[in-house]
Amino acid sequence: MPGYKRILLKLSGEALAGGAAFGIDAERVKELAREVSGVAGAGVQLGLVVGGGNIFRGVAAAAQRMDRVTADQMGMLATVINSLALSDALEQMGVPTRVMSAIEMRQLAEPYIRRRAIRHLEKGRIAIFAAGTANPYFSTDTAATLRALEIKAEVIAKGTRVDGVYDKDPLKFPDAVKYPDIGYLEVLAQGLGVMDATSIAMCRDNKLPVVVFNLNTSGNIMRMAMGESVGTLIH
Repeated sequence: MPGYKRILLKLSGEALAGGAAFGIDAERVKELAREVSGVAGAGVQLGLVVGGGNIFRGVAAAAQRMDRVTADQMGMLATVINSLALSDALEQMGVPTRVMSAIEMRQLAEPYIRRRAIRHLEKGRIAIFAAGTANPYFSTDTAATLRALEIKAEVIAKGTRVDGVYDKDPLKFPDAVKYPDIGYLEVLAQGLGVMDATSIAMCRDNKLPVVVFNLNTSGNIMRMAMGESVGTLIH
């Protein structure tokens, strides 16, 4: 029995790169699609937001000299590429998807319309929300939070490289302590950086819980969707 009826799953762009520094690893995308399709098959309604770091990292050096707005727009376009890659992998497994872009590009994706997105979810399609919020200065974490609130998701599930929220970076500090659960205010006060402050504040104001879990552990997306205790709950 699923633990949630409707989930907004936030994936980093780096998750699609596999072991590479940047780009898209076709096998890794297939693995992710297989896990996501299993969750959809269990009857969970899924919205997805994918970051653009794996593509944007390849042009990051050039972007440092750019206007911030232009650089952010490039990042938004990178999320569209990732969304299309994930959509294709899911469709090849027989899972219906719809890529919905905040920036209008009708030849590639549907324009994002809230009611239409909810209708897709109700019909069993996976809605993949691309191009962030279409506004610069907002991260994909903030875009994911906004979409989660709009589609009335019960939780934001954030897949990362570590298995939860720690008091410091566990990849750098072996003595880092993991929190099984933590309050929004503690995350903000300690500057834990698991999501940006804007998105954490939005979650707090709207009482939207966040589960932070390790995306690289096989089966974790399903465990999270079934309501098992994986990672850290921010509430």
